[in-house]
Amino acid sequence: MKYKTWKFFSIIMAALIFSLAACSDSSESSKNNGGGEFANPQPDENGAYDFNDFSTKVDNTGEPIDGGELTYGIVNDSPFEGTLNYNFNSGGQDSYILQFLGESLLGVDENFMYDQSGAMTFEYDVDKKTITFTIKDDVKWSDGEPLTADDYKYSYEVIGHPGYDGVRYGSTMTNIKGMEEYHNNVQGSKDEGYQTIKEYREENGDTISGIEVIDDETVKITYKEFSPSLLSGGIWSYAMPKHIFAGMPVDEISSSDEVRKHPVGLGPYKVKEIVTGESVIMSPNEYYWRGEPQLEELTLKMVSPSNVIQELKRGTIDIAEFPNDKYAEYDDMTNVQFLAIPDPSFQFVGFKLGSWDMENGKVATDPNMKMADKALREAMWYAVDIDTLADKFYHGLSWKANTLIPPSHKEFQASDLDVPSYDPDKANALLDDAGYEWAEGDEYRTDKDGNELKITFAAMANDETSEPVAKYFLQSWEDIGLNVELLDGRLQEWNTFYERMGENGEDDMKIDVFLTALQFGTDVDPAGLFGPKSLFNFSRYESEESNALLEDGQSVKSLDKEYRMEVYRDWQELMIEEIPQFPTLYQSRLTAVNRRVTNYDVATGADTYLYELGVTEEAPILEE
Repeated sequence: MKYKTWKFFSIIMAALIFSLAACSDSSESSKNNGGGEFANPQPDENGAYDFNDFSTKVDNTGEPIDGGELTYGIVNDSPFEGTLNYNFNSGGQDSYILQFLGESLLGVDENFMYDQSGAMTFEYDVDKKTITFTIKDDVKWSDGEPLTADDYKYSYEVIGHPGYDGVRYGSTMTNIKGMEEYHNNVQGSKDEGYQTIKEYREENGDTISGIEVIDDETVKITYKEFSPSLLSGGIWSYAMPKHIFAGMPVDEISSSDEVRKHPVGLGPYKVKEIVTGESVIMSPNEYYWRGEPQLEELTLKMVSPSNVIQELKRGTIDIAEFPNDKYAEYDDMTNVQFLAIPDPSFQFVGFKLGSWDMENGKVATDPNMKMADKALREAMWYAVDIDTLADKFYHGLSWKANTLIPPSHKEFQASDLDVPSYDPDKANALLDDAGYEWAEGDEYRTDKDGNELKITFAAMANDETSEPVAKYFLQSWEDIGLNVELLDGRLQEWNTFYERMGENGEDDMKIDVFLTALQFGTDVDPAGLFGPKSLFNFSRYESEESNALLEDGQSVKSLDKEYRMEVYRDWQELMIEEIPQFPTLYQSRLTAVNRRVTNYDVATGADTYLYELGVTEEAPILEE
């Protein structure tokens, strides 16, 4: 029997010409860099970079000058929306602005766990299912008014109000005792003429039974269930200035000038001027509780992805996220330092093993699905040379993944687990033993009943690497005799891809295999992406053992971190054994920073110290 290894190398080499050329250019340019003071991480002899060579913090340790000005680039072709309040913000470009205008009342450590470094401290009682929050001394809004416990409670009241038009009313809120009752009561009160929370409270008293204001600095919240997730992302930790919004109809807040033009926050800077959708100029918040901000003026402006590199070279922006696929061409830039952190997202290949049960709101695994045979799934994993994929397409700035928990959550990621490595002989043997016949002269294998086997593969069109990467997978599988074809013969547009994957509960049953990426939140709990009640569980896989482990990871016992780590290690091992999907790549998140910038760190939790951000020279350093 002849296996098709010859075709694999010829086609892959053709697909990789553009990538190898980029690596070659980078290696040549690195000779001119010469190392030394301005050297950024350089590639090895194969043109690949090592993520561990990058720092999270700038090397410049100089003292910030007085009167310094800095420009922060927000890289996107679309204008920012301008919803500058955490209760109503839904992410995107506005979040870059909000990191300077406001901040979480709870600090976060490098493992995404809440700590006591924020404007509020907390104590919890597992038996009573309560957390008591205490505001530190002298914490004020940017207009000079003190932050109060009622401001914190008011934030919850706004989110639970039926007039609320944001995205925050979900399980984090409904886990609070009395929240759903409040939501339903206020809904009824609208018919009785109550337009604001203030009017309703004046007649009906306190609104959410599980939120008790003890004094001006103290709030106690009672939850329906107490789980480890409460301490790593399950608490809404943002306040709203009640003295500004209390008399305003909730359904008018998000569009008000108080949100879009003159926001009041708790962060180190305040708005000085806004050019809608284009830029925001900020000045120091003189009432900021941590200390005096170091910059006299901070500008955030939108920058097109096609212009970001030139703007960094010219010094018209000081800080911007940098596209990974361009680093190899510009690793010799002398006026910027490149910082990197592991991204909380990762790429994986998934297998459709069922569909979404709309009636019961959960996945329905079907043992009769085309990809139900574990041997077939395992062979497809062994067939892909992921190390080559990482080096040649992503220059090592993405690297082989081994589990479904990314290195951003390093304490919980079982990085030492063994996973299949590229072995086409092993892949072929698995298929042979499982009965997928591939007779001499046949182009493709048949299924175990001797019938034609066609597998449909869905992938997205994201960037210039999307097509050659998809072809890489297709060719890898063809080389072990599998006839795998792209869905509709082409890559899918982003929104269309997720719609057909079933993000609305309707799976396109033409899809057998898919390539996608998902991102973890602050909480490591995998159930939000791979649990039986998650729409993002696109493989539609569940099992008694997996469900039990995911439930155990949310149990009170898992408040013991060591216990929870062991639970999720067992779950990661199970996923390697069962293969409902297999991880392919972790990835880095690059940021370019002008070398005059000091006190800047992109590590998790470091954004709470943005008031220390400064510059050591008046003018940006320009590219030589």
